[in-house]
Amino acid sequence: MSWDLSFMFDDLLPALLVGLQYTVLSTVLGYLIALLLGLLIAVVRRVRVVGPVAHGIMEFIRTTPLLIQLVFVFTLVPPTVTPLTVGVVVLGVHYAAYTAEVYRSGIEGVAKGQWEAARALSLPLRRTWGAIVLPQAIRKVIPALGNYLIAMFKDTPLLFAIGVTEMLMMAQRVGQPAGRVMEAYTLVGIMFLLVSIPSAILIRRLERRYAAV
Repeated sequence: MSWDLSFMFDDLLPALLVGLQYTVLSTVLGYLIALLLGLLIAVVRRVRVVGPVAHGIMEFIRTTPLLIQLVFVFTLVPPTVTPLTVGVVVLGVHYAAYTAEVYRSGIEGVAKGQWEAARALSLPLRRTWGAIVLPQAIRKVIPALGNYLIAMFKDTPLLFAIGVTEMLMMAQRVGQPAGRVMEAYTLVGIMFLLVSIPSAILIRRLERRYAAV
């Protein structure tokens, strides 16, 4: 099999760079949803009545495939909702089920004496969480949260199933008519590596930095 380098760099690469923009955009927006929603769920789970319900919902989300969730939600929403919007929301909610567990472990890692000191000082609940518990808990789980950012980035090709023009769709759209699918998929893999490897190195540094915290 011969490789057409001119096709790869003249025709394929510009299209994949457009797809990379959608890939990065869906990852960043979905990750923000996962961080905020996961934190909210982790806090709500400590409420006696609501906690078990939230836990059950998160367990259901974690035990069903992301691809099925994407297709299911996409078939339910009105046609006016764009595939990118569906992809971002589903990615965010799916990974919120995982980040909630990360936050929970961080919250449970806060020393019991911190809670007792806050009660002894009669601090309001909001201040106890905002000034004492969450700063300590989040600092401990930063590396784990970073790992889910990379995992979400690698899951974005699943958005192909609902029509989001991310890198995999652009590779197939450009490479298949030209009979150059192998070059297209290879270049997609290289571009994922170029983003994932530096991110993984950064997360490893964060992990070493906060390991003793």
